[in-house]
Amino acid sequence: MAATPAEVTAAVTKAVSFYHSHAAAYGGYVYRYSADFTLREAEGIPAPDTIWIQPPGTPAVGMAMLDAFEATKDPLCLAAAVAAAHAVSRTQLASGGWDYSGHFDASHRATQLYRRDAAGKLMALNKAPQGEGGWHVWIRHQNKNNYATFDDDVSQAATRLLVRVDHALGGKDAEIKEAADFALSAITATQYPAGGWSANWDTWPSSPPPVAMYPIKPASYPADWPRKWPKDFTGCYVLNDNTHATLMSTLLLAWQLRGDPKYLAAAKRGGDFLLTAQMPDPQPAWAQQYDADMHPAWSRAFEPSAICGRESQSAMWALLKLAAVTGDKKYLTPLPRAITYLRKSLLPDGRIARYYELQTNRPLYFERGEGGKGFALTYSDNKASSNYGWKWDSELDALESFRQKIERGEPVVFPRVELERWSSTPTDADIATILREQNPDGSWPVTDEERGWMRDASGKKTRPAGGVIYSLDFNQNVKALSAWLKAKGGAR
Repeated sequence: MAATPAEVTAAVTKAVSFYHSHAAAYGGYVYRYSADFTLREAEGIPAPDTIWIQPPGTPAVGMAMLDAFEATKDPLCLAAAVAAAHAVSRTQLASGGWDYSGHFDASHRATQLYRRDAAGKLMALNKAPQGEGGWHVWIRHQNKNNYATFDDDVSQAATRLLVRVDHALGGKDAEIKEAADFALSAITATQYPAGGWSANWDTWPSSPPPVAMYPIKPASYPADWPRKWPKDFTGCYVLNDNTHATLMSTLLLAWQLRGDPKYLAAAKRGGDFLLTAQMPDPQPAWAQQYDADMHPAWSRAFEPSAICGRESQSAMWALLKLAAVTGDKKYLTPLPRAITYLRKSLLPDGRIARYYELQTNRPLYFERGEGGKGFALTYSDNKASSNYGWKWDSELDALESFRQKIERGEPVVFPRVELERWSSTPTDADIATILREQNPDGSWPVTDEERGWMRDASGKKTRPAGGVIYSLDFNQNVKALSAWLKAKGGAR
């Protein structure tokens, strides 16, 4: 028998109450916990007073809690989301963004240029670095205590949480509103004249990147490119890991909730960049990163100058969303050529390669170098290193379907770009599974062989007796339960 809205509401509020009461530190979260909460883990072993900003950490947990509030109207869920937003606002840097993690112990906070003290009071930062925006400033790495990143949706997710909570509170929390305003200002100020963004910055951009150094020009192929990592991060415009797409989504959210046209204008500039960044024939798709001359560029030792399958799909989803929101069909124009090219480039198993060599279109992989050190480029996936996703599911059919619907003016509801366990509208069967797997205390501990492990404070791999509790599972399950409730008309 299908669950009732009352049962789902009870499950959601119990989950939020449990996680907020047991997992939160200063309102923030990390990636996973032992069931007794004696162990915490993120990318490494975080200190007790450290929270994680990178999803599925604090902002993602907070947004799941806000989804729960919108579905149930339970003030407990809103209070938990507000606490997460305060944790985020109190780890915002003077650069306007966030690092991957945030700290609340006095010794760590003293090493960072946080804008607020641990209680949320704005501090006077007279010596906070300010200056011209642009990759040429960041590459000097002068201000490590003010390092902010767009990589892996870090600053974007933090900004979205602040914007959503500010909207839910009607602007009545001055701290959250001001932090959201400042973060959005950083996003628009770091945008290049062509509409792209770099992954990192450590100086408040009091003036935008200069067009003389970053001219607006179409993407093109370099005369040649190095087959070995040049140990030089020249990728000034970054699409890697959906960075550009999540920035556009963040700006569109701000425009939709605040109505300020400057956010829509910045999102459109982001779309214009993707039009400009589409490579010419014979590979009319997108690279993972570009240098200032709009040539595909290396990033890390296993991220070469190449056409990138994953990021090309992400770019097309971003263009589709922008076209749907604005009604401007110019943002659809790159898709037919890109989809046709990528269909012809699919691997024998129907998936898409992460990298295709410039001009030749041969799939590229990396294997470990001599002695297990470094990486060596190869055309074979037989010994491809396990540290990276070299192949991705094709989303080309879905992209083409959405393009046709938008061309016809039909309403669309977008799926998530990256598939998750509950990536589509949850069914009654999905909800039954989530409820069956939930513990009486509201948690979803994992004990299976693959995910029932974590590391203790010394870094030793261990298997907690009660299992491992994941923020990712909490986020996905609470969002699925909340989406189901909304579809059923809300809590009853």
